[in-house]
Amino acid sequence: MMEEVKEVTPTLSVHAHNIKVTEVLKEGDTLTFLIVSQKLSGTGEYHVDRTYDDFEWLQQHLFSQEDVPGIQGVIFPPLPAKAQVNASAKVMKQLGFLGLEEWQPYCKALENFVQQIAAHSILCKNKALEIFLTSPDPPGRQRVRKNIFNRLSQAVVEMRKESHKDVDEFFQTERDHNLVLTGCTKTATERFLDVVLTEQKIAVACGHFSAALHLCVEQGEDPDKQAFSKACVKLSEVFNSMKKNMTSVAENNVNTLGVGLDLESRYQEAEKEMLFRRTCKLVELETARRNAEKAKPVKKAAMEEVKKVAETEFDHICGVAKQEIAQFHGVRVKMLQQALVQWCEKQLLTAKENADQFDQHLQAFRGMA
Repeated sequence: MMEEVKEVTPTLSVHAHNIKVTEVLKEGDTLTFLIVSQKLSGTGEYHVDRTYDDFEWLQQHLFSQEDVPGIQGVIFPPLPAKAQVNASAKVMKQLGFLGLEEWQPYCKALENFVQQIAAHSILCKNKALEIFLTSPDPPGRQRVRKNIFNRLSQAVVEMRKESHKDVDEFFQTERDHNLVLTGCTKTATERFLDVVLTEQKIAVACGHFSAALHLCVEQGEDPDKQAFSKACVKLSEVFNSMKKNMTSVAENNVNTLGVGLDLESRYQEAEKEMLFRRTCKLVELETARRNAEKAKPVKKAAMEEVKKVAETEFDHICGVAKQEIAQFHGVRVKMLQQALVQWCEKQLLTAKENADQFDQHLQAFRGMA
């Protein structure tokens, strides 16, 4: 079954940049995502529904391409953590920005995941992607055999290799930079999420105070009471506007810079995993070279062959990794720039609308004087 799925195809039958996760449906405890992609032939669209298991199935098939030279040098597009209906506080913390706004940011993250795979020169050739995007039957129930990435992901005991001195200054520098950026990006994402959650709390508080002010409204013909009640009603409208403004500010933060920081953080981790895979292969190569040097004559030929295979694999990985890193830096800068520009544009528009609204409230209060 796996061998059939791993057959490659020259191109996808859909436009990579037009793959959309358009909707999420809740069925009990299961979230189902509707994926729409335009056919290259121009004759229509594919509409498929997929669960998280299907996304994991796709990811595992991409990881299983051990026969593709240099595959371990690929920075695999990061799949978000699994979303859950009525998720626990622990799961929501893990999801961060992706757990907000009725799963819209989460759908965007899944959409980006598939688009990045479809646009990748190596990964797009895997037949599993075509099946995932076009087959009416959900593929995620099929069992996927363990592969080299499963084994490497369990290599906690090998974390000592992470600090292993590199033989290539380019990769040593990249590893050092990645270590710093991974920590900084994670911290920035967490702090910005704290800002958004605080804005949401402020919005709720403004809404409660707006409603509470109506309790101060009294009926009767007493001029003082009428004036006080009128002021309470107007003040309630002001706080309701503050609630709407703070809600918009929080939504803007989530859907622009929040989503951008989340993607940046997950991609830094993906690059870190790739660099670690390469370091593990470097350690294997150095071991193979030492074994070949120390081998007795009867085993010398076999050990030399093992060394030659390890050198070839390592060279392939390094070649792919250097291309991936160069592309990664260009893409991440573009993505962050886009997120920052959108953030500024959205917040400027919201601020202008809010200023106009408050000007109207001010004029209303002046008219009451």
